[in-house]
Amino acid sequence: MTVAEFGSFAELVLTRSDERGDADAFVFLAEGRGGTQAEHLPYAELDRAAKDLASWLQERGLQGRQVLLLYPSGLEFIKAFVGCLYAGAVAVPAPLPSEQGQHFQRVSGIVRDARVGAVLTLGAHVPDVEAWLAAENFSDVACLATDRGPVADAGAWSDPRLRPDDLAFLQYTSGSTNAPKGVMVSHGNLLANEAAIARATGNTPDTVVGGWLPFYHDMGLIGHVLQPLWLGTVSVLMSPVSFLRKPARWLQMVSEYGVHGSGGPNFAYDLCVRRITDAQLEGVDLSTWRTACNGAEPVRAETLKAFTERFGPYGFRAETMFPCYGMAETTLLVTGTPRGRGALVREVDAAGLERGAVQGPYLGAPRRSLVSSGVADGEDFEVRVVDPDTRAERPAGRVGEIWVRGASVASGYWERPEVNAEVFGARISGLEGLGTWLRTGDLGVLDGAELFVTGRLKEMVLINGRNVYPYDVESAVRTLDPAIGTGAVFGIDAEGQEQLVVIHEIKAAAAHTDLAGVAAGIQRLIAKEFAVPAGNVLLVRPGTIRRTTSGKIQRTLMRRLFASGAVVPLHAVLDPAVRALVAAAETAAGAAAGAGTAGAKSDPTAAPAGTAPALTPVG
Repeated sequence: MTVAEFGSFAELVLTRSDERGDADAFVFLAEGRGGTQAEHLPYAELDRAAKDLASWLQERGLQGRQVLLLYPSGLEFIKAFVGCLYAGAVAVPAPLPSEQGQHFQRVSGIVRDARVGAVLTLGAHVPDVEAWLAAENFSDVACLATDRGPVADAGAWSDPRLRPDDLAFLQYTSGSTNAPKGVMVSHGNLLANEAAIARATGNTPDTVVGGWLPFYHDMGLIGHVLQPLWLGTVSVLMSPVSFLRKPARWLQMVSEYGVHGSGGPNFAYDLCVRRITDAQLEGVDLSTWRTACNGAEPVRAETLKAFTERFGPYGFRAETMFPCYGMAETTLLVTGTPRGRGALVREVDAAGLERGAVQGPYLGAPRRSLVSSGVADGEDFEVRVVDPDTRAERPAGRVGEIWVRGASVASGYWERPEVNAEVFGARISGLEGLGTWLRTGDLGVLDGAELFVTGRLKEMVLINGRNVYPYDVESAVRTLDPAIGTGAVFGIDAEGQEQLVVIHEIKAAAAHTDLAGVAAGIQRLIAKEFAVPAGNVLLVRPGTIRRTTSGKIQRTLMRRLFASGAVVPLHAVLDPAVRALVAAAETAAGAAAGAGTAGAKSDPTAAPAGTAPALTPVG
């Protein structure tokens, strides 16, 4: 099976539907009052439903236009997405708006940015969606319920004759809610990356795929919904809410359906270790699991070890672990662990890493564990590590920004020409003749062919001349006390000096912990392990730390919330200069509220303190 066989992903699905007929394409495990119910979607039924919807879209002149998909996880989303492909429309997957505000504001921004022509959703959500569209003055945007029977004549559908360069969908990244950016993924990008995923994982038409990730996020959509269609196999799916409420359901699904390939961010594996009981594992057999993808956030060596030890007795093998690296801008996958090898962990000198070199470790000196994100297949991607300032290529073993190129790299962000020239059109100094590269914004190092991701370029904190990786501090703090949960570490400028801010959740079961003692312990640990002052420590309620839909810590958002005084701590230790900075922001916000202006004390995109964004995986 090669990319060249198909002119578009729509053509691929049409072919698969002819080949597979009444065989299941998807099985969705829906949670109801009577327990879990398995809903089946055969290839032939998917084809009929998609042609029906595609005909409706074509009748309204929406070929080549953007169409917003607002669905909870379920089979209707898949029909709608494929319907957009069949119509030649550009699908725009997004989270269903919620009452908490964050996703509502985000989706409004997407509608404006993408100039959406229609919204597809479930009948139960139509009244709310129509009210929202009216309130936002989106009067020219049609809204259609796709779950109430045929909406047009499937026989009237016409093949849009798509080409590889035509847009398949816009993947809006999990960044600032005020300025959403839609990655333009073409049919050619999609075909190339699905082929790359199959090569890296060893997936075949006999592979059973399964997962729980949100369908509107790249990892869930590309990996768990579209990869099975590329292969012509079946995918067993469940909702993120089901997994978060009871992580054991994920492993039970793998066992019951003989899933070969599944995955998620690192926090998902950690959640399984912490919350799954022996009783929930009765009868579970994980021996069919061949590829456990771990990506979308830093991969922790401790988590890999703990997961393998915890579930090894139930058939999980160390070589099943598949740390990988990718992003929406590359459609999804860039690098992956060679099949059958398992994770590669390297211990390095902590001080050397701060200076930008991977070396050591040295006897008696502090060290850090780096997990390899695998290697890039030369057929799919070329990866270089580049100095972000000079744009010169960095030698092996030296940390720099990860730059990539290949057929899976998108052409850019929707209507962002200036940003695209900087991010997607970068050139390596002295090697300009090689063409353009994508600047990922991630820091990493190449050791031979192995890529080690060390952090985010914009999140690096410079304290007293030392480069501090937020992830390393967060990981160290979590080991200090069982009461300490998810954290966010970032730098903030106060009176011209960069200061470290450490915010960590305190688990609900530890409400009566000596918080002052925990904060003091965190300060001592950071001073000892990282040789930098930690004058700002906040302990907060569970759910305060924000994550993206893929589970990444939103440190930039947390910095903004903290600086505006919107983070409400259970206990806080603040440097006087930082305290004055936050107090000034609170005073300004209070004055604005008193004057009746918008955007007062709290960030208008933020959920209330102590809550988690709806439909967002929270570790």
